[in-house]
Amino acid sequence: MRLLVTGGAGFIGSTFVARRLARSGDSITVLDKLTYAGLRANLAHLEADATLSPRLTFVHGDICDADLVARLVAEADAVVNFAAETHVDRSIAAADDFLRTGVLGLHVLLAAARDRKLRLVHVSTDEVYGSIEVGAASEDAALSPRSPYAAAKAAGDLLCHAFFVTHGVDVVVSRGANTYGPRQHPEKLVPLFITNAIDDAPLPLYGDGLQRRDWLFVDDHADAISMLLDRGTSGGVYNLPGNQERVNRDVALAILKATGKPTELLRSVADRPGHDRRYAMNGERIASLGWRPRMTFDQGLAQTVVWYETNRDWWLRARGPGWSDYYERQYARRLKESTPT
Repeated sequence: MRLLVTGGAGFIGSTFVARRLARSGDSITVLDKLTYAGLRANLAHLEADATLSPRLTFVHGDICDADLVARLVAEADAVVNFAAETHVDRSIAAADDFLRTGVLGLHVLLAAARDRKLRLVHVSTDEVYGSIEVGAASEDAALSPRSPYAAAKAAGDLLCHAFFVTHGVDVVVSRGANTYGPRQHPEKLVPLFITNAIDDAPLPLYGDGLQRRDWLFVDDHADAISMLLDRGTSGGVYNLPGNQERVNRDVALAILKATGKPTELLRSVADRPGHDRRYAMNGERIASLGWRPRMTFDQGLAQTVVWYETNRDWWLRARGPGWSDYYERQYARRLKESTPT
C-alpha cells in the first residue's frame, strides 16, 4: 500500500513507520508539523538506510492544511493518524493546540478520507475513559475525560464515529495504554525520570505517587496499529492494553534501580489538577484479531533505560531551546516545596 502517516516523526508514529517499512512492501509518506515533540531525527536512521529510504517520503506540514492533506490523501491508499498534542500538563496550561490538532485537524483528515473513500486509522488514548476505580473499561464504556488533553481526544473519537455513521467513512479508532520506550520526548514520566536520574537531578513524583497506570511498550503499540490497519473492522474501536499495571512510585523506584541511582532523588511534589487515579482497559476485542502485548514492563524498561543512557545527544536536542523555561514553570516551585518520598 501507499500509506500517509500523519505525526510520523513523533514517538509512536516514527516507531510505526520503522516497523511497517521493515515488515511490508508499503511506501510511506510522513506528514509532520515538527512541533517541539515531532523530531526529524526520529526518521534519520530510516532515511539513511539504502533499503528502506526509497519507500519513505517526508513532508513538512500541518494536518489542518486542507489543500495539502487533500493532495497527499489523493496519492495514498490509507491514512494512519498519530498527529496530536499529547502532554497532559501542557494541556492544563493551554488547551488551544490540543483542540486544533485533535479536533479540527482530525476533521480535515476525515473529510479527505470521505472524499477519497479510503481507510483512516485514528490513534487515541485510554484517558478518554477517565479514572477507572475498579475493573477495566470496554470499548463501549462511557467517555469521561478529565483533562483538556483527554477531552480533545474524546471529541476526536466521537467525530470519527459521526463520520462513520453519517458518511460511511472507513475509520478505525485505537485507544492505547500509557506507552513508553526509545525516542519518547523527555517531558513524559518515564523518560523524564530516566534522564533526571542520569543527571543526578531530583525525580518530581506527583502527590503520593500511587496513581496506577497500565504500561505498553512502543513496539507492541505500533504493531497493534499495523494490525488494525490491515484487519480492523470499519467503524470499530479497539482498546490496546499493556497488561502491565504499576503505580507511579514503583515505576520511579524501578528507574532509580536500573540507573543505579539513590532513592533519595525521588521527591514528592504537589499533584497536578484533575490527576486520574487509575487507567485500565479490557483488550479482548483486539485479542480476537490475534494481538497481545509481548513485552513485559521490566524488559521494556531495561531496554528504554539503556537507550537513553546511550543516546544522550538525542534527548538533549529533543529538549530544545524552550526546555529550561518549561521545566522551571512546571517543576521549580513544586521541587522547592517538595518532601522526601
